[in-house]
Amino acid sequence: MKTKRADKGITLIELLVVMVIIAMFATLVGQRLFRNVERARETQAKAQISEFESVLDTFRLDVGRYPTAEEGLQALRARPGTLERWDGPYLRKDVPLDPWQHPYVYRFPGQHGDYDLLALGADGQEGGEGENADVVNWK
Repeated sequence: MKTKRADKGITLIELLVVMVIIAMFATLVGQRLFRNVERARETQAKAQISEFESVLDTFRLDVGRYPTAEEGLQALRARPGTLERWDGPYLRKDVPLDPWQHPYVYRFPGQHGDYDLLALGADGQEGGEGENADVVNWK
């Protein structure tokens, strides 16, 4: 029995079509995964800010005030100056960076409440939209 030469394998065109389909599928899946990563970062920042709020309230109960802007969030980890009623450390570990690897911004007194606490988003600057949007404690 003779076999035709065309029946022995796949053609270059067929291989290219399969590669294009795989590339399109990978692009669609990659976009969805990237969106989920950004949502996860935003959720993580909200959770960390919520934890900071609880710890800052505990600091205030002990000391009678929130940390000053100069003391910053480090006052939750190490005694600032000679505070007599400081009963810390209030955080088990050092103050973490936000999910985009920028330091959290702490302002006291705040413009939106007793204090302002924010993660600056992917661009590391205030304001922005989408992945560059700030995650804040007053919204």
